[in-house]
Amino acid sequence: MTVRVPGRAGRPRSSAASVTVFTILVLLVLGLYGCARLPAGPDAGLATVRAGVVTESDEPLVRKRARIRTELASAYFQQDQTLVALDEVKQALLIDPDFAAALSLRGLIYFRLNEAVLAEESFRRALLLNPRDADAAHNLGWLLCTQSRHDEAQSLFARALAVPGYAAQAKTWMAQGLCQIQAGQRSAGQQSLARALEIDPDNAPAAYNLALLLYDRGELAPARVLLMRLNDGAAVSAQSLWLAVQVERKLDNSQAAAHWGQRLRAQFGQSREAMAFDKGALND
Repeated sequence: MTVRVPGRAGRPRSSAASVTVFTILVLLVLGLYGCARLPAGPDAGLATVRAGVVTESDEPLVRKRARIRTELASAYFQQDQTLVALDEVKQALLIDPDFAAALSLRGLIYFRLNEAVLAEESFRRALLLNPRDADAAHNLGWLLCTQSRHDEAQSLFARALAVPGYAAQAKTWMAQGLCQIQAGQRSAGQQSLARALEIDPDNAPAAYNLALLLYDRGELAPARVLLMRLNDGAAVSAQSLWLAVQVERKLDNSQAAAHWGQRLRAQFGQSREAMAFDKGALND
């Protein structure tokens, strides 16, 4: 079974259990600088004065210029102006070749451009300079997963999750779950996707892929619960509605199947899934 992120109506697929993997393009968190912990106890204030507190004015001018360029590159990247973003990040690295955030962003840009070798090189260089860059570890892990290098990918996901204070854990648990499913580790994948949803109940790709996995395993009742919540939210897609139709048909709930089918036709009438519903096909 392969996995996918739902939400692109009209994409062809052969069945609910056979779907296409799309690259998960994650946003790079810029400026991940380590912060010293304030010492505890009655001498805490004195110790802080001796050690000093790093503020924006302490940032070297070269690094500040590179950071501004990188932030601009990130904005272009998020607007799908990929080549402009690449040019900006190149300028940032001309200013400061050892700026890990710029290298990590360059990896994402190359990943989007299907330059896997260059992307991997950029991510690895970023991690060499900043071993605590959880985003770079996550992104490199997903890149390796798309190449079926599952063991290396799992190691990198674990590395990202081990970084204290990592705010995007749900994203990494989801990616780990999808990678485990690709590797045939369905039970482990189910646990990882469930963990992603535990952290972020609104994680639509995790909910869809977990429901798809449960459907494939014949666990229809929990799949139904996930899909009801997903399809009543803002992240509803042709794929999630069609999977709900198939679940209800398997459960012999013709009225519920018709309800989801009508919504599929109304909201995504030109999609392959809507056409399959109109034909009465179960596995299209």
